[in-house]
Amino acid sequence: MTFFLIAILFLFVLGYLAQTTGLCLVKGVNQALDKRPQFLIAILTSGVLGWVSLLVADMMTIEVPFRVYAIQWTALIGGVLFGFGAAMNQGCGVSTISKLSRGDTLMIATVSGWLIGWILLASIADTLPPRLSSALPQWHFTALLVASLLIGAGILLIKRWDTRLWLSMLAIGLMGSLTFLYEPKWTPSGYLSDLSLSVWEETDERMPSLERSLLLFALVAGMASAALITRSFKLNLQPFYMYWRHLFAGILMGIGASLAGGGNDSQLLLSLPAFSLSGFAAVMSMLFGIFIGLRVPRLLRRTTIVS
Repeated sequence: MTFFLIAILFLFVLGYLAQTTGLCLVKGVNQALDKRPQFLIAILTSGVLGWVSLLVADMMTIEVPFRVYAIQWTALIGGVLFGFGAAMNQGCGVSTISKLSRGDTLMIATVSGWLIGWILLASIADTLPPRLSSALPQWHFTALLVASLLIGAGILLIKRWDTRLWLSMLAIGLMGSLTFLYEPKWTPSGYLSDLSLSVWEETDERMPSLERSLLLFALVAGMASAALITRSFKLNLQPFYMYWRHLFAGILMGIGASLAGGGNDSQLLLSLPAFSLSGFAAVMSMLFGIFIGLRVPRLLRRTTIVS
């Protein structure tokens, strides 16, 4: 019970920080294209404090959630689809929930699309190759520790670094990885994936438990609290056709997350800190998909103007 209450607190704070920092891969890619890569780099390295969860797991004799998966075509294709959908949606996994918690009703269509995407993939899941995992490499702990020390030195010594941003991202990564020890599927994408598959398979086997529901509620409550405190909450209604656009974007994200073995949240906080080749491939593919999703509309607009 104590660990559960701590996990609730972690996710509430994580949600608050995600809202106030604007945690989003799409935002990171946008800023990187504008020659401001710091935000994107901070997101990609947010899981380096994962070594702390390894120590906690060892002390509490808890199974470590980190897994190393081999690269498969599903991670590459899934990452591109997820990234392209996220660009259309102007928000990835966690940021979709952040926007919804501050009144953006378009995100209702996006989340609905996630559910549809996961159900569509469930119908062909038997034809996809299995994900093969292996144990963590022996140098894993040392590599994360060294990376943490380097980032810590950068925060202290490089004046151009945004200290608040880096500390917030590291805190998000740390609390996320510690929560994985209690519930490996606490992420919004993991919760909604199991919910949709439970409905599709008409069984309670995958139905999220009450504890998982409370964990997700804590995350959303943290986001909503930040929106209210910063006065950024505003009920936002859009033309009807926009909801269809975001529904389609959500379907792409749902299909992509299923193929890649998880959305950007689990990839950033589990796969990258595990130095999983599949995780690296999925995240790089997501970034490429976001890049294409951001660039193609701009190129089309320029072509239209020129013609």
